Amino acid sequence: MADMDPETATNTAGEEEPLFSNLDLFLFSLIVGLVIYWFMSRKQPEPIPEFKKLDTPTQTTRETSFVEKMKKTGKNIIVFYGSQTGTAEEFANRLAKDAQRYGMKGMAADPEEYSMGELGRLAEIENSLAIFCMATYGEGDPTDNAQDFYDWLQENDDENLSGLNYTVFALGNKTYEHYNAMGNYVDKRLEELGAKRIFDLGLGDDDGNLEEDFISWREQFWPAVCEHFGVEASGDESSIRQYELKVHSDVNMNKVYTGEIGRLKSFEVQKPPFDSKNPFLAPVTVNRKLNKAGDRHLMHLELDITGSKIRYESGDHVAVFPTNDSELVNKLGEILGVDLDVVISLNNLDEESNKKHPFPCPTTYRTALTHYLDITNPPRTNVLYELAQYASDPKEQENMRKMASSSPEGKALYQNWVLDSCRNILAVLEDMPSLKPPIDHLCELLPRLQARYYSIASSSKVHPNSIHICAVVVEYNTKTGRVNKGVATNWLKNKLVNGHKSTVPMYIRKSQFRLPFKASNPVIMIGPGTGIAPFMGFVQERGWLKQQGKEVGETVMYFGCRYKNEDYIYQEELEEAEKNSVLTQLNVAFSRDQDHKVYVQHHLKKNKEHIWKLIHTDNAHIYVCGDARNMAKDVQTAFYEIAEEYGSMTRTQATDYVKKLMTKGRYSQDFILQD
Repeated sequence: MADMDPETATNTAGEEEPLFSNLDLFLFSLIVGLVIYWFMSRKQPEPIPEFKKLDTPTQTTRETSFVEKMKKTGKNIIVFYGSQTGTAEEFANRLAKDAQRYGMKGMAADPEEYSMGELGRLAEIENSLAIFCMATYGEGDPTDNAQDFYDWLQENDDENLSGLNYTVFALGNKTYEHYNAMGNYVDKRLEELGAKRIFDLGLGDDDGNLEEDFISWREQFWPAVCEHFGVEASGDESSIRQYELKVHSDVNMNKVYTGEIGRLKSFEVQKPPFDSKNPFLAPVTVNRKLNKAGDRHLMHLELDITGSKIRYESGDHVAVFPTNDSELVNKLGEILGVDLDVVISLNNLDEESNKKHPFPCPTTYRTALTHYLDITNPPRTNVLYELAQYASDPKEQENMRKMASSSPEGKALYQNWVLDSCRNILAVLEDMPSLKPPIDHLCELLPRLQARYYSIASSSKVHPNSIHICAVVVEYNTKTGRVNKGVATNWLKNKLVNGHKSTVPMYIRKSQFRLPFKASNPVIMIGPGTGIAPFMGFVQERGWLKQQGKEVGETVMYFGCRYKNEDYIYQEELEEAEKNSVLTQLNVAFSRDQDHKVYVQHHLKKNKEHIWKLIHTDNAHIYVCGDARNMAKDVQTAFYEIAEEYGSMTRTQATDYVKKLMTKGRYSQDFILQD
C-alpha cells in the first residue's frame, strides 16, 4: 500500500477493505503470465537455423589409401621411404622396380602422402609386403617426410599389425652418435605391434660404401622374398622404363618450367609460406672472402629475407637449391649430340602413380640438367646397369654390368673405377667412348639434385631480416686428372651482390641445436673451421641478451684453424666479443703454426679443471660443430678423460656420464657435409 498516493488513501478510509488490492491482482497476473510464457516457450523451442553446407570437394579414398591404390593397380609390394637428401627415395624406387624382375609388382610411396594407419589392411592383398627405406637425420631423428609416421608408431600401442609382412633397410652414418636410429626403431616397433619380419634389417653406412651395403642386402633380400611367398623369379634382367618421352614441338613457353621447384612461375610471383616445395628467392647482399691467404676460399654470405615472413632461430639450418655448372651441362649435350633446348616431358607409364614426372615437366633438357638432376656425384650401380645396353663396345658393356653386380670383383671395380676416381656421369661417358645412351633415359635414371644445408651463422635477434652463411668452397683434383667442384659452394661463390641472378632459392629447416632456455647457464662451444658458423649466431644472441640486461652465464669458445695469419676467420668479431665480455673465454688452436699439430681437443685438456666445474657444478651446455669423422670423436674422448680425472670415474662411467648429458640435451652436435 505504500505505493498508493495520499488522495486515494483518504477516500478509502472507513470503507471495508477488499481481500485483494489492485496492486496484488496486478502482481498476481504478472507472475501467472510469466509462468505461462516460460511453459509455452519450453513446449515450442526456437528452431535452430539451418546453415547451408559448404560445397567442399570430397577426398577420394585413392588419395590417401595406398591399399586401395595397390588393389586397383594389381600391386602387392609397397616401398615406403623416409628421405632427407633423396638417397632413401632413390633406393625405394629401385626396389619397387626390382619387384617386376621377380614376378611381382611394386610401388614406391612417401609416407607423408598416405594414411599409415592402413598398414594392418595390407593383409587384404595376397603375398603383400611393405619395405621401409628409412634414413636417420640429425640426432637420431626421423626425416621430415617420415615425422608423422614416426609419431603414429609411437602413439598407437593398441595397433594390431599381425597381418603385415615387412622388412627394413636403414640409411645412416657411423660417425654419428645415433647411427641408423630411425631404421632400428621402425624395425623393432613394427615387430612389437605384431608385424612379421620376413628379412633381416639392412644397415647402410654412408661413411663407408652405402651403395655396396644396399646391393649386398638387396641381393640376399629378393631370393628370401621369393622363398617366403613361394614364387619364382621371372629372370627378366632387361631394362624397365618407368617414364615415356614426349617432345613438345608447339608449346606455350609460359607453361614450361625453367627451374621452379614446385609451382610454375613461383619464382616470378612469390607467395608465402616458404618451404622445401616453395623456396624464397633471397637476394645476396654480402659475399666476402673470409680467409686472408692460402689456397682455399672461405666465404661469408648474407641473404636478405625482408618481407618474406620467414622466421628463424639461432642454430637452425638454411637450405639452398643450387644449380649445376653450365660448362658440365654443355659438355653433356655435346658428348650425347643432342639439342638441349628441346622442350620435353617424361610421363609416368603408371597412370595411377602420384609421381607423374621425375622432375617438373614440361621443361628443356638444359633446365633438367641444370636445375633438377644430379650430374656431379658418382653414378650408382643401377644407373651403370641400365646404361650398359647402350655401349657398343662389348668390353665396356661387360665392365658396366660387372660393376653393377654383387660379385667381389665387380664391387672392387666399382669402388676403384667410379668411387675412388670420383667419376661423375660426364667422366663415365668420356672414358667409355662407345657409350651413347638416349638423353631421355639418362634423365630418367639420374637422381634429383638436392638442396644443400648450412648452419645459420647469425641470430634473428640481431639480424631479423638477414641470414648469414659461412662455407668453404669445395674443389679438388681426382685420380683421373680432372678438377671436381662442389655444386653449391662454387655456385654460391659466384653470386655477385646486386648482380644478375644474385638470388638464392632458400627455406629454413628447424634444428634441435639450441641455446639453453636459461641464459644464465654457461655454454661451451667447440667449432673448428666453418664449424664456427652456428656459434657466430650464438655469440650474437648472448651479446644481445646482455644488452637487454639479462644475466648471461659464461660463454666459452674453442675455435681451430690452420694458421693465424691465413684462415683465422671472424677474428675481429671474436676478439671484439671477448673484449666486451660477451665471450668470457676465447681459445684458438692454430694446428700448423708450430712443429706439432695443435687441435681444439688439446685446448680442452689444458682447461680441464675449469671445464669440469662448468659442466658438473654450473650446469653448462656443450655444443660441437664441424668434422664428424675425426674432430667430434676426439672432442668426445677429451670429455671422457676430463670426467675420469675430475669425476673419479672409470672409462665406462665417463662414457655413460657424457651420454646422459646428450640425453638431457646438454651435449649437442651439429654436422653438415658441404659440397
